[in-house]
Amino acid sequence: MTHAIDPLQKAEILSEALPYIQRFFDKTIVIKYGGNAMIDEELKEGFAQDVVLLKLVGMNPVVVHGGGPQINELLDRIGKKGEFIQGMRVTDAETMDVVEMVLGGHVNKEIVSLINKHGGKAVGLTGQDGHFIKAHKMFLKGAGDDELIDIGQVGEIESIDPTLVQHLDTQDFIPVIAPIGVDHEGESFNINADLVAGKLAETLNAEKLILMTNTPGVLDKQGNLLTGLTAKRIDELFADGTISGGMLPKISSALDAAKNGVNSVHIIDGRVKHALLLEVLTAAGVGTMIRAQ
Repeated sequence: MTHAIDPLQKAEILSEALPYIQRFFDKTIVIKYGGNAMIDEELKEGFAQDVVLLKLVGMNPVVVHGGGPQINELLDRIGKKGEFIQGMRVTDAETMDVVEMVLGGHVNKEIVSLINKHGGKAVGLTGQDGHFIKAHKMFLKGAGDDELIDIGQVGEIESIDPTLVQHLDTQDFIPVIAPIGVDHEGESFNINADLVAGKLAETLNAEKLILMTNTPGVLDKQGNLLTGLTAKRIDELFADGTISGGMLPKISSALDAAKNGVNSVHIIDGRVKHALLLEVLTAAGVGTMIRAQ
């Protein structure tokens, strides 16, 4: 508890953050916000405080959020079961309506409200705003070489126009982005939030990409945390099945970002209170770091 720390210790703790504030001043940090951190009230408040603090000390946080549990809850209420293939949500027209309602509406506005409550200036967006996230229909590869699996209105990112997000950053706003894209005809697509966060980090030339999840990071088959990973090591983990299921898009996104100019990618445990501050402003860190080399 903070009241048990004497004033000198508090000052020393604060001063330890100085080199990190200097290093990341005016740098963009893209944060994928998901998992338990989005449903636990204490963690939600802590996340909002962390984002506001990063902005106030001169960094440019950009939040991309998921909302899987909230989507599943509404699907259950209307008697529809969610289905996943290769870690991607199967999205028919009815499910897409739910996705837009939950991600673009309820979840996005709640995050914006929390950040503003703690003194930030958050603005909610989806890729439909200004059509800044262009997408086309995604097909998954099946068992055969030529087999393609249709998973509905699930999008693959074609391009991201950074202009709108960059403008908000320069005006001291904090962009909060729901992962919904549009094609050239205006049709909406559900896009995996990890993939949006990764591609956005590349487009913005971000210093860091931080993916918040419900695990301590990337774990080996014995459950041990793997800290510093390279592209070569990740390929080995894919090949031996250590990385599978819902972690596939997350790690793929992290690896692509690291290979395409993002200085460091971190997969952190969003169940840890103030995990974001621990990762950015301390030497300890709370997860797995991935670099291209």
